Amino acid sequence: MFSDIGALELVTLVVLAVLVFGPDKLPKVIQDVSRFIRKVREFSDSAKQDIRSELGPEFKDFEFEDLNPKTFLRKQLESNEDLRELKELRGTFDLKKEMNEVADAVHGRETAPAPAAVNGSPDPLKKQDKRDDQGAAERPPYDSDAT
Repeated sequence: MFSDIGALELVTLVVLAVLVFGPDKLPKVIQDVSRFIRKVREFSDSAKQDIRSELGPEFKDFEFEDLNPKTFLRKQLESNEDLRELKELRGTFDLKKEMNEVADAVHGRETAPAPAAVNGSPDPLKKQDKRDDQGAAERPPYDSDAT
């Protein structure tokens, strides 16, 4: 329940409790809080048992943690026989390669060499970039007002 509280936080809570309730009332407050927590747990357990008994024998292995969608999906996928096909399909799919191909297509870069001309004319779909004397591509001027 309090697995993420460190030693310093725990000491701070104890000091605050002593300051707020005082050293003579603190044991009584601790007993009252622990009694309250025990009653809440008992109420929760009895409510779970009532729900299980009302659902019937076909839900005898029902766990309330399964209501969490992430846990439910994980449990269903682990018990499914068709999961092997999904794993095989996942193994053949390379997301990084697909994303690089999409990025290349968006930026107009070629991923595989395509024929440059058909019947002696340039490819109209291929982006024609202007090159200067040294072979570097000419970039359009930056316009700060256009952005």
